[in-house]
Amino acid sequence: MTLDTYKEVAHTNGYEFTQGGGYQLPTYPFVPPPELGSQTPAEHPIVIVGGGISGLTLACSLARLGVPAILIDEDDTVGVKGASSRGICYTQKSLEIFERLGVYQNIAAKGVQWSVGRTYAGADEVYSFDLRQQGGYRLSQQPPFINIQQFYIEAFLVDRINALGHVDLRWRNRLTAFEQGEHSALLTIETPAGRYQVRAEHVIDATGSNSPLRKWLNVPFDSKRGDDRWCIADVRFTTRPPQERHTWIEAPFNENRAVWQHLMGDDVWRIDYQMAPNADPAHVSREDVVRERLARQFGKDVGVEIVWVGPYAYRSECVHAMRAGRVFFMGDSAKVVSPFGARGGNTGVADADNLAWKLAAVLRGRAAPALLESYGDERLEAARENVRVTNRTARFLRPAEGVESVYRSAAIALAKRHPFARALVNTGRMAVANPYTRSRACLYRAGSAAGQSVQNVGFRWANGREGRFNQLLDWAAGDLLLLAFGPLPAPALKRLAGLAASSPLRVVQVLGTGEAAQAVEHVRDPQGSLRGACQVQAGEWALVRPDGYLAASGPAIDASLVRAIGLALGLTGVNA
Repeated sequence: MTLDTYKEVAHTNGYEFTQGGGYQLPTYPFVPPPELGSQTPAEHPIVIVGGGISGLTLACSLARLGVPAILIDEDDTVGVKGASSRGICYTQKSLEIFERLGVYQNIAAKGVQWSVGRTYAGADEVYSFDLRQQGGYRLSQQPPFINIQQFYIEAFLVDRINALGHVDLRWRNRLTAFEQGEHSALLTIETPAGRYQVRAEHVIDATGSNSPLRKWLNVPFDSKRGDDRWCIADVRFTTRPPQERHTWIEAPFNENRAVWQHLMGDDVWRIDYQMAPNADPAHVSREDVVRERLARQFGKDVGVEIVWVGPYAYRSECVHAMRAGRVFFMGDSAKVVSPFGARGGNTGVADADNLAWKLAAVLRGRAAPALLESYGDERLEAARENVRVTNRTARFLRPAEGVESVYRSAAIALAKRHPFARALVNTGRMAVANPYTRSRACLYRAGSAAGQSVQNVGFRWANGREGRFNQLLDWAAGDLLLLAFGPLPAPALKRLAGLAASSPLRVVQVLGTGEAAQAVEHVRDPQGSLRGACQVQAGEWALVRPDGYLAASGPAIDASLVRAIGLALGLTGVNA
């Protein structure tokens, strides 16, 4: 398929899962698996265990690439029956991923965009920010953040997977036993119609923080549990608060404890109240107690409809490795973080996006099995960083007596008077696309931005119409994408043609205004957005992976490019 024949497909649907006094989640039918009654376990290349946001993102990514898999989930719905809306805040990187998967338009239509955040200490506004004014967010075609209840995204993913095919979603299928050997893993699965077994080449654990696979495999992990207690209230108001992220470090209407305030889809507000460490969860989540707390914050005359209420306590966990034999851990089965900065679900989405293209490349024979080891390099680095960042926020919000408490008080007092001290106030460092600094799938060299995510910037197709970087990744269809910036000498053109013919590589020339097209596919970058997103100079090249991460860049079409392609495909384990 040439760039001229590339077409984008639009996807639309509408849902309303919050009606009346709670969340009304969809249900999906149980379909008896074909393996029932068979004495010989069927063989599958990939089995995903768990149908939360991480597992469904992986399933959708594989389906988009045409890779067969099955996903089993012991429930028959998205979200959690009788529980909260869970994750609500989705980052620009996640939104870029969802656009590639074909569900972004649904998310944008249902969710709420925001970029302004305000932080208060008592009645004083300590500082504010507008992410749209920050250069790191302005380049992408997606907004800095969208707030939407997690179950909506999961439902959109289910519909998209069913439309794409290739992945079999199996509801009310519960994993009850597991063993793995040198050549495959054996899974025993219980259903309402009976038990069956399957063999898998690769097993993905997306079962969440109470992973049975992690327990059965005796996977080592670090864990830390705090004594901080919170109460979530998802509510609608008759009088709308501002459509901004508001946080209070010391809220006078909550006994000088922290409060978070966010708008989600369906005009539902998420209010998080920090409770006393010895608070009784049943008491703080009683409707009359919650209503009294809301009245103190918003006034007695404001009408309130309570959609859902629930208490929670945070903890942090992180595995020592993202893989155990044939099992890959992702999402909350790999790490658990406190909810500050939206680093939970977004990390799971990124896990899935990272692993999907690598599994697809290996199973198609376009990459070496060693490429799968880079999943652990990259996503464990991200997991550890997110645990570190969120634990720091947790300590700021609930400091220990002594030095930590004195530091917090001093930081707040200084921030009220001096702009330099605002960065010391930590109510949650918002999630970003984690860079990969030690990956064996990236070629690092002086001045290179290898390991950084390339934003979904705009450009111009050869015919002049507007395009987005994600469309180039779609066109590459799971292959590596080489962007060559500017005119190329004849020897370089010949070498590129040879590389494209001998490896899973798509080549696109990126030209400025007035530069003549040559004998390769080309696009125009009149504003220099693509070049800026790849952090390269005119005349250089950028090698981009299917997950939108920069694998390497360089000044000339030479041996360094050949080596970068090999690294990105797992063909060698040595970095420069």
